[in-house]
This record gives sequence, C-alpha cells and structure tokens, in this order.
Amino acid sequence: MTRIGVFLSGRKRSLIGLDITASSVKLIELSASGGSYRVEAFSAEATPPNAINDTTIVDADAVGEAIRRAVKRSGSKTREVAIAVSGDAAISKVIEVPKHLSGADLEDQVELDADRHIPFSMEEVSFDFEVVGRSGRDPDMQDVLLVAARTETVEQRQVAVEAAGLVPRVVDVETFAVENACRMLAHQMPAAGSGKVVAIVDFGASTTTFSVLHDLKVIYMRDLAFGGHQLTEEIVRTYGLSFEEAGRAKTEGGLPGDYRVEVLESFMDDMSQQVSRSLQIFRSARTVQPDQILICGGCANIPGVSGVIGSRVGIATDIANPLGQMRLSPRAEAQGVQEAATALLTACGLALRRFC
Repeated sequence: MTRIGVFLSGRKRSLIGLDITASSVKLIELSASGGSYRVEAFSAEATPPNAINDTTIVDADAVGEAIRRAVKRSGSKTREVAIAVSGDAAISKVIEVPKHLSGADLEDQVELDADRHIPFSMEEVSFDFEVVGRSGRDPDMQDVLLVAARTETVEQRQVAVEAAGLVPRVVDVETFAVENACRMLAHQMPAAGSGKVVAIVDFGASTTTFSVLHDLKVIYMRDLAFGGHQLTEEIVRTYGLSFEEAGRAKTEGGLPGDYRVEVLESFMDDMSQQVSRSLQIFRSARTVQPDQILICGGCANIPGVSGVIGSRVGIATDIANPLGQMRLSPRAEAQGVQEAATALLTACGLALRRFC
C-alpha cells in the first residue's frame, strides 16, 4: 500500500494543472497576486487515437509525446504538474480515528483501518488521507478523509507525465479538482453560491460528469457514458467523413448547411435528456431542486445549447467560465485560452493546488 500525493499541502513555487483525457491533454498554469489569479500559460493538444481507452492509458509514450507538445506550445518553463485520476477509479471514505493520534501513529492507524474500507488487496492500492476535523459522534475521535486508488491506475498517469520530461508532484481525484475549481464559478452563481444548490454538467469527449454543489461543496456526483464523440460519430454517419475529419469539421467549421437541422439539434436534445435524467436521479435521492445549472466542456460551446437545456429542464442554465474573473498573460491569450475556458474546469482545479 503506497502513499500518493492526493492532499499534498504547502505552496509550490510553480505547478501546472494537467488534465489528461481520451480526446485531449489540457494544461494551465496560474499565478496569484492581490487576491486574484492570472493565467500564465495554457495549451491543449489532441490525444493520439487509441492511446487512452475510456480513462485507461494504454500507450503512455504516445500520451507523453502529446503532453510534451502541449508544454512546448504553452511556453511554460515549469516542470512540476498536478494530475488526477477519475472519480470512478478512486474510493473516498470518511473514517474515525482517535483524536490524539498524529504523525506516523496516525498514518499507521489509517492504513490499518483502510483494510476494512477498500475492496482491493492492500498490495495493489495507493492511498492518501487528510484530517477533516472533530468527529460529530464521538468527542474522543477525529474524522479523516481516506482516498485510495489502484496503484496501476496512478502509475499509468505518472509514467505518461514522466515520458514528457515532467514531474508528477500532486496526484488528485477529479472530484476534488472540480470542487476546488468551482469557487472560480461563484461569480456566475446566485448569491455567489452561498446557501445555493448548483448543478455542474461537464460534457467531455466520452464521459459527462454531473455534479451538484451546495455552498460550493460537492454533495453528489455521477458519470454518464455520453459525450462529444457521439456527435462526431453522427457526423461520420451522416456525411461519410473519417472520424478525424469529422472532429476537425465539428470544431473548425465546413460542414454542410443542413448540419444544424440534420445532426446538431438532435444531439442537443440528447444532451438535454442526459441532464434531465440526472436531475431526476438526484432529486429522488436528495428531494431538492438545483437553483441553477452550469454547463462546461467542449459541447458547452455549441451555440444556443444552454438555452435549449434550460428550457427543457425548467432551470436557469448558463455556460461555466472558470476564467471569468482571471487576468490573462499575453502568451495565454495568444494561445486561445479564453475560447477554451469552458473545458478547463478540471485543469484549473489542479492548477489551484499550488495555492492550497
């Protein structure tokens, strides 16, 4: 059972947030001054076909080369990065341990207790933990958040990062990275999110993550097998293009004039249905209605999609922009970071680890 840096504390001199997905690698580097943030560097690079299967890296060298290209394009000189494993690949559990324990004694106790909460052989697991605070049930105990993932899953990402000549300084979980970044969305929320329930829907290439926050803390999350690749595949079927050609045409333009009616409107209906079903499942468990929906990811850039989803589900829906109150360096602005902003939630959450 190996310790990983899920909750490394202390300020890092510099740190890149690196979001590795089946469609792309996205990196962002932030600095802070006077209580505000500035984007120092940004880049995105397509992930080589078949290099990542769902969330499993099957060709670390190919992914590493994509990361290397992204770093070069960004112009960043930073070599330490924060990466994340998917929420589905991690187990998180709040456990109770005696409050007098600290240091090595606390670590030994957590490792001992972990055996009862992790359904894998301890030799296959990497873990980390953080003290949350006093137990609400027993004054002699303290709550500790335990996070674990298969070592193989963690090492896949570490190997790809190292193949790019970088140092994986922090290994986080996407759930926590998203929660960390959501404070960058407070400017878009009613009452800055205070006392509010807000759903965040991140439409990725092959997976959509539906999260619900209360007071800017994640209270619910589920992953859906749905994403922008389905739109690309429909373009392939409708217009006879290759998958690569369809992907470029989808983002760069050049599709026939009937594209919106024949393909895009149906896909937006599918997006709305995914959100509606997720809301139904959430409400059946929590019996509360979100005050707002924020959508992000590449599909959030489809013109008019927020209005379509909002009208179908009956909840005010807006496009999330985690960079909305950040300043941009000329270098990042030239790389098109503002156009990519809605797809940078996870990368921003990882980059913010520099400051916490």
